[in-house]
Amino acid sequence: MDEAIRKKIDEWTRPPFDPETIREIQGLVEKNDERELTERFHRTLEFGTGGLRGVLGAGTNRMNVYTVGMATQGLANYIRTTESSGSGVVIARDSRRFSDIFANEAAAILAANGIPVYLFRDITPTPIASYAIRHLKAASGIVITASHNPPEYNGYKVYWDDGGQITPPHDKRIIQEVNRVTSISDIRKIDLKSSIQSGVIRYIGEEITASYIADLEKAALRTPHASAVKIAYTPLHGTGYRIIPEVLRHFGFSNICLQEEQSRPDGNFPTVSYPNPEEKEAMEMVTRLAKKEGADILLATDPDADRMGVGFRGSDGEYILINGNQIGTMLEYYLLSRSKENGTLPENAAVVKTIVTTELQRDIAASFGCGIHDVLTGFKWIAAKMKEFDDTGSARFIFGGEESYGYLPVSFVRDKDAVSSCYFFAEMADWLAGRNMTLAGFLDEIYTTFGLYVEDLHSLTLKGMEGTERIRLIMDRFRTAPPAEFSSIKVARIADIQDGTIRDITTGKVDSLEGLPPSNVLQFFLDDGSKITMRPSGTEPKIKFYFSVKEPVDRESFAGGKDRARGRIEAIKKDLLKKIDAV
Repeated sequence: MDEAIRKKIDEWTRPPFDPETIREIQGLVEKNDERELTERFHRTLEFGTGGLRGVLGAGTNRMNVYTVGMATQGLANYIRTTESSGSGVVIARDSRRFSDIFANEAAAILAANGIPVYLFRDITPTPIASYAIRHLKAASGIVITASHNPPEYNGYKVYWDDGGQITPPHDKRIIQEVNRVTSISDIRKIDLKSSIQSGVIRYIGEEITASYIADLEKAALRTPHASAVKIAYTPLHGTGYRIIPEVLRHFGFSNICLQEEQSRPDGNFPTVSYPNPEEKEAMEMVTRLAKKEGADILLATDPDADRMGVGFRGSDGEYILINGNQIGTMLEYYLLSRSKENGTLPENAAVVKTIVTTELQRDIAASFGCGIHDVLTGFKWIAAKMKEFDDTGSARFIFGGEESYGYLPVSFVRDKDAVSSCYFFAEMADWLAGRNMTLAGFLDEIYTTFGLYVEDLHSLTLKGMEGTERIRLIMDRFRTAPPAEFSSIKVARIADIQDGTIRDITTGKVDSLEGLPPSNVLQFFLDDGSKITMRPSGTEPKIKFYFSVKEPVDRESFAGGKDRARGRIEAIKKDLLKKIDAV
């Protein structure tokens, strides 16, 4: 074992580390579990451009009070260099294990550094934390969450005063300050109870939720009134358990069937292996409930209630689960249609999407004369674009979204928001029902008007040091020796977001990509209009591959077009994975 790793292990088996931490590491030493010890100590859990995320446990490469404490001290050091250090920091947490402990630890450290803290009493959705930062005019925010990751994970997301996750230049500067905190002895902390009594730490109560609902009422396209729409809902043991039913009932959607087994907050997520509405398995219980109760729609939110999954009856009467591209597209089309209908669509209206989100949203925006802006994957870039609109007055934000089940149909939050998204999906269902239309028919109408877009996502999970190296090799190979074709379809253009170029394969001409900061992403545009995007995940040990194809269809050719598109995607995917195996 590396001597530096041995030294770190030895440090963690002695005070000032707490007895439980010492026992955990000492137990691994006694078992001579060199692999696990190396994994826990071969590096310090990296504070990236969004914060921390990792497996819970003792060690420098794990989420624990010490890694959270060092990150918070670094954040405090940076905030104190700014002019807004007296404005305070909002701290929220989800239902995961140790989230309450980490939130209190961060609050005590910020208070010790003379920074006021607004601390949510209860578990709180991420979008409500984003809203609170703006509402309270705070300097920054922290949300203790690992979003939709498995139960062994937790995380620490950092926000800035606009309510969005940190972006340049703040992210790099905060990382620098965090990296300067090299020992737990650098952490300043005071007693939490005395800080609350003195007022340095103040609890946030129901006033923020009330204010959020009032602003949502202003953004709604209907006044609150009783609706016959029947909704089956699950919070997947997370933070949406209380606020989403409350919001829906406020607007007249009182016919809510709650998935009881999943309605209690529980960081062990006992009914699912992966608390993510993107996963079909996570949606099984609420789908059964919808069938039993005859619900019109089913809704699911992830543990921190920033992602939303949706299902409804198809043309055959069976419930179907639609994907993130379809959910976002329906919300976009609904919002633009209704706004144009009632004369409230501004001339400088804008939609923002990520580069891996369906191009169907571009076609829809264009049909309404609405601007559309592409940003990097990650909702913080949508928030950054919204801030740009605010600062320049260049556009009015209408809708933002990403294919990974994150949407923002309001302008007063700066992160993906399942709370307002659940409301607007219910509003859409109510509006369609009043016109004797179905959600399935509405989606088909979009496809027959603009073309059938079919997308798919494939992820390879590659854990540990070996996995990190494997992901690096794959990206390097496809960047330096890109394939000329996929499934016998020639590559027409290659975009390399890392160096900011797009190359035409036929002419060899290289142009610059405008408006996108460097990121480790490759995009292949094929001769038949298909698109492949590959990128390492920023939050999980995965490399992700996004596929998109388009088929022109009408009502008669709809089923056949879907089969053709799906066949093209499967062939392209199979060939891509074959090429990856050869790396």
